[in-house]
Amino acid sequence: MHVTVFSTKPYDRRFLDASNATAGHRLSYLEARLSVETCGLANGADGVCAFVNDEVNADVLASLASMGVKLVALRAAGFNNVDLEAARREGITVARVPAYSPHAVAEHTIALILTLNRNVHRAYNRVREGNFALEGLLGFDLAGKTTGVVGTGKIGEVVCRILTGFGCTVLAYDPQPNAACEQMGVRYVPLEELLSLSDIVTLHCPLTPATHHLIDARTLARMKPGVMLINTSRGAVIDTRAALRGLKDGTIGYLGLDVYEEEADLFFEDLSQRFIGDDVFARLLTFPNVLITGHQAFFTEEALTNIADTTIGNITAFERTGRAVHEVSVEKIAR
Repeated sequence: MHVTVFSTKPYDRRFLDASNATAGHRLSYLEARLSVETCGLANGADGVCAFVNDEVNADVLASLASMGVKLVALRAAGFNNVDLEAARREGITVARVPAYSPHAVAEHTIALILTLNRNVHRAYNRVREGNFALEGLLGFDLAGKTTGVVGTGKIGEVVCRILTGFGCTVLAYDPQPNAACEQMGVRYVPLEELLSLSDIVTLHCPLTPATHHLIDARTLARMKPGVMLINTSRGAVIDTRAALRGLKDGTIGYLGLDVYEEEADLFFEDLSQRFIGDDVFARLLTFPNVLITGHQAFFTEEALTNIADTTIGNITAFERTGRAVHEVSVEKIAR
């Protein structure tokens, strides 16, 4: 099967080629992001492989369908960038990687919590400058703190397990409670109660219309003053402008982000020699209690191997049977 791979980095090619060694698909790698302007580059392909910031909207899908593309293979778990209604209309199958490595994202979440709490990022810079003073680096014990986990799927479950190991009291919110979390002592509560009681709130929910700006001025007002807020899910789950106001008035004491709602023009690129014109993002970087990583929570050897294996598996199954292993559709989401 001929598949055009968009948003390709060297590591994508390395892992996809290894997984494709026995499958024998023809993979055409492009650095360009998938968009209305670039989708013509897939002409002649049977499918496209897209990443988190590629645009798979109605116009793109219509164009792909006119070229004979029948499969969109997402090398990610999230599908908020795909118009599933349009995909159904155009007869295009959408497949994803539902669980590449929950440990990768969960462990990065804990890394953000520990780094912010103990000011590791600030201490690192101080020591490099010969400054060994401890003033301003005071942290707190995680043991005994109340942590709120929003979304307890595979990633949220691992986060709960790690936090219970630290001796935290773990509260959770999810429309579908996870029995494994309940067995480890996690207590499910309404979202408003979780926000009002938690010293740390960490987000692990998908981006849907219901979770878009789930954390906004209204929900921030319900949180403890000085709360630690962590997001390794999708950027638009947080209203960034509201978060900025929360940082300025002290509502948010610590903010750790691996995702950002306007990240498409920033993340996964080296912009060190360019001016960053996003004023909101630039403002975030001025706060000493803000830690941002560039959507790297997934970035482990194990996760990339699983992403590649599952992606190639979806392509192979579609070629052989007309059905991908991990299809995502309007009908499946409705169920």
